[in-house]
Order: sequence, then C-alpha cells, then structure tokens
Amino acid sequence: MPRFIDLPTHTTDAGHLSVFEKIFPNGIKRVFYIYGVKAGEERAKHGHKKTWNALMCVSGSCHILLVNSEGLEFHFELTNPAQCLIIEPGDWHIMDNFSADAVLLVVSSECYDKNDYFFERP
Repeated sequence: MPRFIDLPTHTTDAGHLSVFEKIFPNGIKRVFYIYGVKAGEERAKHGHKKTWNALMCVSGSCHILLVNSEGLEFHFELTNPAQCLIIEPGDWHIMDNFSADAVLLVVSSECYDKNDYFFERP
C-alpha cells in the first residue's frame, strides 16, 4: 500500500536534517534525483516487480499518480522535504506537475535492472 512516512528530522537553529534509515526491508542500493522537468512533462509511467522506492521532493513540488496491483488509484502531492512516499513492488506510477524548482530524490532498494520494470498499468 503506498504511504507517506515522516523521516526522522533533527532541527536546530542552524536548520533541519532529515534521515533515510530502515525504510526498506533490504536496505538502500540506489539513489538518484530528477530535476529540470519541463512544464507538462510526465516521468516514470512504469512500475517495478521487486524494487521498493521512496520519493521525496527536496525542493519544490510534484504530483504522483499511483495505481497499485489491485487497480486502485492514489494521488499524492510531494511538497514536504521531511516526508517521503513509499512505492512498493507492483505499484505503477506517473510523476507530473513538477514545479519549476522541483528536485525529486528517489531512493531504491535495488540497483538498476531493466528486467525489473513493467509498463502496463494494472
């Protein structure tokens, strides 16, 4: 089930520090970020067979349409850098409506494997 989780965040007068720890059953193996997405563009349009992903806008905002393996649709607005959206294996998703300043951080449980992707929406 897709869900937001609040990241452990430490705040002082100097600012905030949010931490990714123990968010996937088998740890973190890949990290990447998406930025400079032109207005009206969509990203992803796929799902993963075995990979867990955590998505967080570290700057700006974006929208995620997620369809789980049962065909249920969920809509999420990523606006808070102290929250991440957990996408489980079997969830299909589209990322869109990126703000001009959006930087979307993606943390994955697996390294890239082209055979892990599926493109047909459930």
